[in-house]
Amino acid sequence: MIEDARQLDVYRQAKFGWLTARAYPRVDRDMLRLLMDWCVWLFAFDDGFCESELLSRRTALIAQALPDMFRVLHDLDSGGELTNVFARTLRELKERIAVHAEPDQLDRWSTATKEYIFAQVWEAANRETQAVPTPEDYIFMRRRTGAMYPVYALIDIAGGYRLTPEEWHHPDIRELTEHANDLVVWDNDLFSYAKEREHDRARHNLVNVLITHRGYALQEALDEVAGMHDRAVERMVELRASVEKWGSQGVLDYTLGLEHWVRGHIEYSLNSARYIHAWPSNTYWPAMADRGRVEADRA
Repeated sequence: MIEDARQLDVYRQAKFGWLTARAYPRVDRDMLRLLMDWCVWLFAFDDGFCESELLSRRTALIAQALPDMFRVLHDLDSGGELTNVFARTLRELKERIAVHAEPDQLDRWSTATKEYIFAQVWEAANRETQAVPTPEDYIFMRRRTGAMYPVYALIDIAGGYRLTPEEWHHPDIRELTEHANDLVVWDNDLFSYAKEREHDRARHNLVNVLITHRGYALQEALDEVAGMHDRAVERMVELRASVEKWGSQGVLDYTLGLEHWVRGHIEYSLNSARYIHAWPSNTYWPAMADRGRVEADRA
């Protein structure tokens, strides 16, 4: 999936393993490796299909890759040769996940992954037609293009427990998962705006969506996203209090897993060359500045 030494070096510098470790801090080493490989697959797919100059603007080329991947996800794959490298590695990952998952857990992951892959066709169509989605459409589809549902579907699998179908579909859990999804992808839009502005004019970035459709200046858009973020956090806190009244230990562990992802993504992004180096050199990043002061005090 990684085409050359330059891209491999970029991935090494990105240190995706640190994101995985922060997002799943309670799992053992072997499970962490599987989770990291899945996150790397998602980043590689995003870079190869969604940000590639060749593919990202051609809806048909992405759509033509769907059959192989959907055969894998629907268990219709015969095990023979797959022409698409992402489908081949997806099959390997699914086989490894299946070792640890009950059938309904594996089905949740497969369904969420299918939605994520198909949502990339929507993004490609927007690029092809040079369309900037409305805020309403963007927020709805960002929950699918951001790949958070596929990684959240692994929380209980990685933890060695299982949410029952009733627990998984409980209104509190569904809303908690949705808000945790929004928090990560909106934070990602904030962190990656400078990077994405240079590629595709940040067409699929909430900051630019608000600028385009609501006439905001850049700082107004940034402030609006920050406000949306804070309101989602407040709602998650309210929902957690509700869950603590009725939830099993598995439900409580899953809720904590969502919180680990939200916080872990922030910590990772504030130290990621993938995002930080794209911003102007005078951009203030609190975590990095605080670390600098600590190091200065130690010296």
